[in-house]
Amino acid sequence: MRLVVSTEQRYLRTPDGRVWTTTGAGNEFWQRYRTVFDHVRVVARVQERTGRPPGALRVDGDGVEVHAVPHYVGPVQYLRRLRRIRAAMRSCLAPGDAVLLRVPSAIGALLSRRLRRSFALEVVGDPYDVFAPGALRHPLRPLLRSWFTARLRAQCRDASAVAYVTERALQSRYPAAPGAITAAYSSIQLDADAFVERPRPPGSPKVAVRLVSVGSLETPYKGIDTLIEALPMLVRAGLEAHLVHLGDGRCRAGLERLVRERRLGGRVAFAGAVPPGTAVRRYLDDADLFVLPSRTEGLPRALIEAMARALPAIGTRVGGTPELLSGAHLVPPGDPVALAYAITALVADPQAMAAASARNLARAGGYAADALERRRTGFYRALRVLTAPDRVEEVVGGVD
Repeated sequence: MRLVVSTEQRYLRTPDGRVWTTTGAGNEFWQRYRTVFDHVRVVARVQERTGRPPGALRVDGDGVEVHAVPHYVGPVQYLRRLRRIRAAMRSCLAPGDAVLLRVPSAIGALLSRRLRRSFALEVVGDPYDVFAPGALRHPLRPLLRSWFTARLRAQCRDASAVAYVTERALQSRYPAAPGAITAAYSSIQLDADAFVERPRPPGSPKVAVRLVSVGSLETPYKGIDTLIEALPMLVRAGLEAHLVHLGDGRCRAGLERLVRERRLGGRVAFAGAVPPGTAVRRYLDDADLFVLPSRTEGLPRALIEAMARALPAIGTRVGGTPELLSGAHLVPPGDPVALAYAITALVADPQAMAAASARNLARAGGYAADALERRRTGFYRALRVLTAPDRVEEVVGGVD
């Protein structure tokens, strides 16, 4: 049986027909669905490229294909290309396919409106936070927030099976219908190499503090501007604070300008796009504290990876982050004063740093590959049963 999965990832296709990603997981990610399904078709935006980008990961191959949707960025381009998007999506489904939508997603919303069959969702983010004030600067932001939030609630009511990346947060805002199959598991899974053997021991109170943050700079979602605004406060508090950020995108130039305006030259380094795995872990192991000042999150992979390195962390009260960190290490999004205070209080207390290290390492253990694979596989098996031929209507609804 084939599984059709929609995603908001944006991919690149080279003239040889191969599909690549520079911003997300490659083929290995999609292989998890093949533990239950014979073939996977990924429905995603695809942009043509003349050659393989440096550091890109292959997406298709070995039972995984990509069904290309015309590339777009933002709601304006989406509306301009909507007719072509609809045309591309009409051919993505066939009778007998199982359907799983990774949501929130404009592509997933188009598909779900006209499906004439059971379908499943993986809820990986919260549009209420994604389109919150400050998270996105766009004149249509209030309308987009209202529409995507209402649409995701309706999708969860209509789906036969819903999996959430959080344990509580997304479930409370987007409940599944009574009788629907539900599950809670993360898209994130960590192999044995992702973990250190033991927590960090107590040391002396920190004066020179090495901060690290990780995340795409395509949008303001990750709140790195808030962290930059907090740095002068740390310096005034007597901390010799330095920050390195891993990740790249369109907002980088504005953040570099903010660094200059705040006279933080030499204290902030942008490492750009760093290959996942060993290279990222080196940065995490060299840091004293991980900071995730996001304005919106589903369940933050970067934070869990930092926790697996026994790295103390400060985050914001958005999405699934409060399920990972203790209340003392959470601050409101967009509040540099609160962020600076939380960082200062934690690094000044060696016992608290050691306790956070031990707690984070233990909590990250729940995202080891074997534990998550069991939960995911059970959900995918339930979806396959729901989509068995004797339960599927043979008419596939068009996308309009």
